[in-house]
Amino acid sequence: THWKHGGIVGVFGYGGGVIGRYCDQPTTFPGVAHFHTMRVAQPGGKFYTSDYLKKLCDLWDLRGSGITNMHGSTGDIIFLGTTTPQLEEIFFELTHNIGQDLAAPGSNLRTPADCIGQARCEYACYDTQALWLRPTLEYQDELNRPASPTSQVKVTGAQRKRSSIAGGHVG
Repeated sequence: THWKHGGIVGVFGYGGGVIGRYCDQPTTFPGVAHFHTMRVAQPGGKFYTSDYLKKLCDLWDLRGSGITNMHGSTGDIIFLGTTTPQLEEIFFELTHNIGQDLAAPGSNLRTPADCIGQARCEYACYDTQALWLRPTLEYQDELNRPASPTSQVKVTGAQRKRSSIAGGHVG
């Protein structure tokens, strides 16, 4: 299948969360004429319950392809393959019934990510979730209404030889 990436597609009021995917041969491959990707923000520390995961999978089986990628390059939950008419339905279900937001899709301020920290890691040097809560709340609007071309930032609490910070490294 030949893909055309990008395009103007999304949910009302958001500049992020949806990556447009279109087949450049829609008559030859009608099942994937639209095969948009949606990014769903992961919970802090990537804590999941089986009930939460079941809700996400049920939603995606109903409104998308059923194919997911857990923790793509940004740490987001990736929903692969849906059509344009389903986008608003998925967004409503995520935000109103599951209590989850879309994530940022591109080279703007990306989805905040933190490690599990002191909750489950004996090597954590500080409370990563407490540190990351304030910037997340402060910049939440910037995630889905991108205003600046900044990179992703991740918070890791365990001491390592080289820790990744804002796309660079410190030793």
